[in-house]
Amino acid sequence: MGGRGIEPGTMLAGYRVDRELGRGGMGVVYAAEHVALGRSVAVKVVAPDLAADPSFRERFLREAQLAAALEHPAIIPIYDAGESDGVLYLAMRRVDGGDLAAELAAHGPLDPRRVVRLIAPVAGALDVAHRRHLVHRDVKPQNILIEPGSGDEPDRVFLTDFGLTKRTDESAGLTRTGMFVGTFRYAAPEQFQGHAVDGRTDEYSLACVVYECLAGAPPYPGNSDAEMMFGHLWLPPPQPSLRRPDLGPAADGVLARALAKAPEDRFPTCGELLRELDAAVGSPSGRTVVAPPPPAPVGPTRTHHVPPAPAPAPVPPPQPSGAW
Repeated sequence: MGGRGIEPGTMLAGYRVDRELGRGGMGVVYAAEHVALGRSVAVKVVAPDLAADPSFRERFLREAQLAAALEHPAIIPIYDAGESDGVLYLAMRRVDGGDLAAELAAHGPLDPRRVVRLIAPVAGALDVAHRRHLVHRDVKPQNILIEPGSGDEPDRVFLTDFGLTKRTDESAGLTRTGMFVGTFRYAAPEQFQGHAVDGRTDEYSLACVVYECLAGAPPYPGNSDAEMMFGHLWLPPPQPSLRRPDLGPAADGVLARALAKAPEDRFPTCGELLRELDAAVGSPSGRTVVAPPPPAPVGPTRTHHVPPAPAPAPVPPPQPSGAW
């Protein structure tokens, strides 16, 4: 693929490549057409260094097959995945629109009611995946696509990039040793600690997205990977009302729970996070009461809690993530 990528007009496993749509650590996404069916699609071509790793290739194809079985209006349908002349690819529905990151860059903090409308389909899609024992692991604004509605129709929202999902019922994945899957700005503490992940891992990342939509910046922005990791691991959840006084304390309570360091202190599902957020921003008084995190059990310290914070140490650059 190289730095220039695939030239327009190139045929790849029955798809005619048109133009580049975007690129990230995992590879490049192209607009393409399935020639036999005349269908417009988006084709993700995996970066050569990842495609050359047999364990990555095996897991990518297997997890793409699992993700293709997910059915939800907000999940981008996967049409095809495979390998052609050494190129690892994934074909999916093409969405005509931008992503949430572009909307935030253009407009800054969003109206709280719009945030709820945008996040609702994503929360539903994640809960569907979690019931199938799949964890997305890279929920972020760039992976939330917005297709503008026409006339009286509302915008359609999609969650994409299920190509690096992980099963929660597996003791070990096929990701190569040392590869960090996720994006530092939105990753949950357990992803940095190497602990098991489940649906509450995605909930934490979704809460980071909600905070950014409301406050105009991620909860732990930082100027380096080390600073961002330090924030996720050690710093208390920030209060969006400090940046948006119109929100009131209810929104602070919702995000404090969803951004809890220990997964067991978060909401059980993304749907429950959404319901509490909806109540918090929809209450004129802003006094909606949010249930506090469950009390710590009597006994040994839970494995997901961390000891008192040391000084931040340099962190080596992360390996390629699941970013687009």
